[in-house]
Amino acid sequence: MLLGIQVPSFTWPDGPAALGRTLRRIAVDAEAAGVSSFWVMDHFFQIRGVGPAENEMLEGYTTLGYVAAATERITLGTMVTGVTYRIPALLIKTVTTLDVLSGGRAWFGVGAAWNEEEHVGLGVPFPPVAERFERLEETLQIARQMYDPTQDGPYEGTHYRLAETMCVPQPLSKPEIMVGGGGERKTLRLVAQYADACNLFATEPDALAHKLDVLHRHCEDVGRDPAEIRVTVLHAGEDLLTGDVDAFVEKVRPLAGLGVDTVILRPPATPPAAWVRDAVAPAVGRVAEL
Repeated sequence: MLLGIQVPSFTWPDGPAALGRTLRRIAVDAEAAGVSSFWVMDHFFQIRGVGPAENEMLEGYTTLGYVAAATERITLGTMVTGVTYRIPALLIKTVTTLDVLSGGRAWFGVGAAWNEEEHVGLGVPFPPVAERFERLEETLQIARQMYDPTQDGPYEGTHYRLAETMCVPQPLSKPEIMVGGGGERKTLRLVAQYADACNLFATEPDALAHKLDVLHRHCEDVGRDPAEIRVTVLHAGEDLLTGDVDAFVEKVRPLAGLGVDTVILRPPATPPAAWVRDAVAPAVGRVAEL
């Protein structure tokens, strides 16, 4: 099992002037510790549950480009981009650029979007949920077409129409397509049909086992081997805050048994660089043994 980290907040003690330095330190220390992946949210306002909307929030892909230049091995992604935020082909071109310039380290994380406040606040259209899922499916289809160098012809969908799906240069790694969310009727069906990875909002073994059972049934419906899909989960890692690596390992052991490939940790309110060095680094090797 691998460990990743997600940085959801940029409200740190030294303020905006030190954001770049702090972010670089977190990423460099995470890579040195053997953390496999580095994630940011793709939001324009801070989200409820993390902080008030007016707290600092950086644009996701500019942030990942900065982190790419500071690191060499750690993979990079948004968890996840709302499908409504950018025109699909331009989003895919953005991810491709990140992949090429980082030496093949980009993920393509995408979801149906949910935060109406930032859409309304910044004038971004926020269609009804059924349409957002239609747009998500078309975006996944466009991504697969653009990432196939043998297909550069038109794409005709209900919401998007492209005269050409040319993508040059092609990504170095074909970024893994991650669909975020655990909706059992729509989201997990899209994972089964189009995605290379999923991020499930469940860390209790019973809840996770249920989500995976649903995903496997969708895979059976579309003729897909579930083993082809990387399973990731977000985890608070509470035991690491007290330095109890043993307790953390035992807590995630059942997740490994269910087939979770990567546990992605969110830092606490304490300075994140110290958290990576003191809490996450000691756990990387232990978790790798699961």
